[in-house]
Amino acid sequence: MNRTEFVIATAIILFVAFCMGWFANWLIHRFTRVSRSDVGELERMAQELHEAEETRDQAITYLQQREAELTNQLSQGEAELNAAMEGLRDARHEAEELRAYIERVHQQGQ
Repeated sequence: MNRTEFVIATAIILFVAFCMGWFANWLIHRFTRVSRSDVGELERMAQELHEAEETRDQAITYLQQREAELTNQLSQGEAELNAAMEGLRDARHEAEELRAYIERVHQQGQ
């Protein structure tokens, strides 16, 4: 095999390798290509996900506001309960004093 035959054989081998690589690349892109309907479906899903996240954020905000309102109402209720208990305690103490006074007056009258 002389030099010219070697160069031609090498060129043919390189050309066949190039063709095989190009064909393999074409096959890969042919089977992995995303169709327009798939892209549309992905965009629709992304939009729905975005809307769901917005709805979730709104729900979280609403729940936080509602929790703050309920906490405020609970605090007010506890304050009113404490005031009522204090008033009841004072009323009981006053009733005991009146009973003791009535008893003393009744005993002095006898």
